[in-house]
Amino acid sequence: MSAANPIRNVSDTALWVAVYRADESERPDALFRDPFARRLAGERGAAIVAALPQGRRMGWPMVVRTAVMDEIVLRCVREGAATVLNLAAGLDARPYRLDLPASLRWLHVDMPPMVDYFRERMAGESPRCALEFIGADLREAAARAEVLRHAAARGPVLAITEGLLIYLGADDVGGLARALHDEADARWWLTDLASPHLLRFVEKSWSPALRAANAPFRFAPAEGSTFFAPYGWRESEFRSTWDESLRLKRSVRGAWLWRLLSLLQSPRQREAGRRMSAIVLLERR
Repeated sequence: MSAANPIRNVSDTALWVAVYRADESERPDALFRDPFARRLAGERGAAIVAALPQGRRMGWPMVVRTAVMDEIVLRCVREGAATVLNLAAGLDARPYRLDLPASLRWLHVDMPPMVDYFRERMAGESPRCALEFIGADLREAAARAEVLRHAAARGPVLAITEGLLIYLGADDVGGLARALHDEADARWWLTDLASPHLLRFVEKSWSPALRAANAPFRFAPAEGSTFFAPYGWRESEFRSTWDESLRLKRSVRGAWLWRLLSLLQSPRQREAGRRMSAIVLLERR
């Protein structure tokens, strides 16, 4: 970490994203309310956003991701999810801020220091469902297997990997996909998904700082969600971040110009733009 790059490791990206949730929550027309986000982000979260190129301006995809995932989580719970398995949960306060049934079991899983930080900052707050904290290094096979077996004990299971997959290698993602299917017995898997086009787009802005912190963007399969098919998953719902930003009125500044320029593109180029980043709900095949 340096003054120019306050990101120390991949866990620090949770502080960064929490700033965007705080900013959105304080708008009069907020898409969601996360009254804990500013507290959780802390001074270092604000420093990260300030240090990153276009850090404040480029918060809209994170806001869109949060809002869309909120919608899908609530729907899956209505459709019968009994356990939410939130892997690399970071500073996600959904168990405290969403209208969830008290009977829902929510497993908040992350590295032990991150779990300790979250619990310390949330001391005195009451979750709306049955929240369990699990400090575990999911890179360790035995620890991961124990967490997934614990989740499977009471299904149906909704797994969430918000902001996680992009930092993993393809082999690691494949292993996780198989484990969520076979060991966690998850019925749904909610995640965000990047494309190679997105990685090229951020190459000169965020990527240098993330590489310096040993947290580079990595997973962005050219085949999109079909990557998960060999592991027993099918795409149930695809929400383009760009399309959702227009629906929710949280687009990048100058979106009108991007939309105008898209009229000059081929259908293939327009579709590539739509699929640059997405929120995807996978279901067991």
